[in-house]
Amino acid sequence: MASETPVRTRRAGAFDIRLIIALLTGVYGVVLTVMGIGFTDDAELQKAAGVNINLWAGIGLLVFTALFVLWALVRPIRVPVSEGDETPAE
Repeated sequence: MASETPVRTRRAGAFDIRLIIALLTGVYGVVLTVMGIGFTDDAELQKAAGVNINLWAGIGLLVFTALFVLWALVRPIRVPVSEGDETPAE
């Protein structure tokens, strides 16, 4: 049997699209959570049927962000390393 040489790989790191999505949703989640906690008055609550929608949407986005980051850490994307690449394999 001919043995094939194993392909060297490394983690995608910052170029993983899941981390970019998590960053964007995390920023929006923080903004909405802060708006929901500190800047919501009774008139806005009445418009939303008594629900602090900014707070709940912000918390939902933060949970979504945490799941995306966890997913990226548990199952990292591996990209092949070419021969001329200077970055050492992990």
